[in-house]
Amino acid sequence: MAEQLRLMAVHAHPDDESSKGAATMAKYVAEGVEVLVVTCTGGERGSVLNPKLDRPDVWENIAEIRRAEMDAARAILGVEQAWLGFVDSGLPEGDPLPPLPEGCFGLQDVQVAAGPLVRLMREFRPHVVTTYDEDGGYPHPDHIMCHKISVAAFEAAGDPDRFPDLGDPWQPLKLYYCMGFSKARVVALHEAMLAAGLESPYAEWLEKWEDRGDKGPRVTTRIECADYFPVRDDALRAHATQVDPDGFWFHVPLEVQRKAWPTEDFELVRSMVDSPVPESDLFAGIRETIHAR
Repeated sequence: MAEQLRLMAVHAHPDDESSKGAATMAKYVAEGVEVLVVTCTGGERGSVLNPKLDRPDVWENIAEIRRAEMDAARAILGVEQAWLGFVDSGLPEGDPLPPLPEGCFGLQDVQVAAGPLVRLMREFRPHVVTTYDEDGGYPHPDHIMCHKISVAAFEAAGDPDRFPDLGDPWQPLKLYYCMGFSKARVVALHEAMLAAGLESPYAEWLEKWEDRGDKGPRVTTRIECADYFPVRDDALRAHATQVDPDGFWFHVPLEVQRKAWPTEDFELVRSMVDSPVPESDLFAGIRETIHAR
């Protein structure tokens, strides 16, 4: 029998896995790929973004609630999930920005904090790892640290001289960054909404796009996963404290999304196999390598 393919997706907080690459994960799970979500923090300092749940009893038990939400989302996506155990840094606001809380994830030494992820990589033995780019997808300190430890662990996991007490070396073969809303994607969704006679939630984004920059040209890999957009949305709604079910993320009907932009997009940043870009499969080059063994 061919070796089972394995995908590890490293995320900063519970709910990130459901908003970044979730349909891709659900697609690969349906195809028999083993998928492990790694959640760096417990999301203890996250906001309650669902107005229906913005209550004192929720705030008092937010850590336990977010774990339960993660359990529900994990079951919906059909993935495995592991916690790294770091403490949420919160998103500092104000001018000047306040310092991060002592002991939080964003203040950890990168090489030390990469250790638990190296251990997981050596235990789970992923062929592919996905994470965020150098600015975290958006500049939250936990997202940026998630990027840093993911890259560090990817580079260390296969080196027998690094972290020798954390298991037998295992070198993942490909590392990807999740690419979210490129300008082309936003324009396509915006125009599709207008063509359908609906109000677009992206008009303000496009008016201010010059302030955002565009990472669209960095996309190397597009995964056709429109059939799994409903699974993605169900998983996202499972994070009930973090997502308003009547809010922005659900304003574009699924049929519009499927026609206008049926893929989730990634940037290939490290590869140990021959896999010319553009790609349509995170395991391109890996399937051939494994089947040749």
